[in-house]
Amino acid sequence: MKKTFLCVLLISVNAVFSQSNLKHLLHKYNTESIPYISVNQLLKQQENLILLDAREKKEFEISHLKNAYFVGYTAFNLKEILKKIPNKKSKIVVYCSLGIRSEDIAEKLKVGGYTNVLNLFGGLFEWKNKGNPLFDSEENKTEKVHAFSEHWSQWLLKGTKVYE
Repeated sequence: MKKTFLCVLLISVNAVFSQSNLKHLLHKYNTESIPYISVNQLLKQQENLILLDAREKKEFEISHLKNAYFVGYTAFNLKEILKKIPNKKSKIVVYCSLGIRSEDIAEKLKVGGYTNVLNLFGGLFEWKNKGNPLFDSEENKTEKVHAFSEHWSQWLLKGTKVYE
C-alpha cells in the first residue's frame, strides 16, 4: 500500500513539476499576448472552433490534431487565411509543438482582425503527453510525433519521436 501511494505521489509531483517548467519555458519565449487554452479546456470545447497547425508541413504530415488545418510557420499567409476563414469572430485555436511558434501566428491573426484567437498551452506535445490521439496525413491514428529537434523533444513524454 505504501509503495502504491509513493508511486502515485511521485507521478503527481512530476506532473506538477513538468507543468511548472513548461510555464517557465513559455514565459521565457512568449510575450503572452495571446491567451492560452489548456488541453483539458480544448477537449471540452472542441465544437465550433477552428484548429490551426502552425508547424512546418513535414511536422503536420507526421501527425496533427484531428480536423486541424495546416497554416505553417515560415510559409504562413494571412491572405489565404482570410479567404478560408472570413468570419473574424470565429473561435480559433493555434498550436505548434509547444506553443511558441503558435503565439507568433496567433499574433498575426490578431493583427489581421481576428478577435477570438487562443494559443494551445504546451501545444501538440502536451496534447500527446495527456494521452490524446494524433492523426497522420491520411487521417489514421498514429503514435508518431515530429519532435522538431533533440533539444525540444525533451518536452515530449509520450508517443514515438520522429526527426525527419
